Amino acid sequence: MMNLKEVLEIHEVLIERFGGSKGLRDKGLLASSLNRMYQTFDNAELYPTIIDKATALIESIIKNHPFVDGNKRVGYTLMRLLLLENGLDIVASQDEKYDFVISIASGKFSFEEIKNWLENKIR
Repeated sequence: MMNLKEVLEIHEVLIERFGGSKGLRDKGLLASSLNRMYQTFDNAELYPTIIDKATALIESIIKNHPFVDGNKRVGYTLMRLLLLENGLDIVASQDEKYDFVISIASGKFSFEEIKNWLENKIR
């Protein structure tokens, strides 16, 4: 499980490397985004697979917008780290990855569309 301190450090590194404004806008929204993939209902995981968890993570970070800047970068990076930790990776061009993230941010991709994209791009 990713902890808040690690995520804040990742955000800082991304901002330093690629530019933008530092700062956490809402700690509660960040915590909620990180915990969403572990939610249960009636003792059953709502996001049982790694792809489900990765989908919930990127969608929550991008849509909850917990940082002042860099939410799309952080969301994508955290999702990819989760996949890599589980022996999976995304095979897609930079343009495809960019379009994927923008589609989430603009509301064009629902949870299922994000999940389908990942299922088709993960190896």
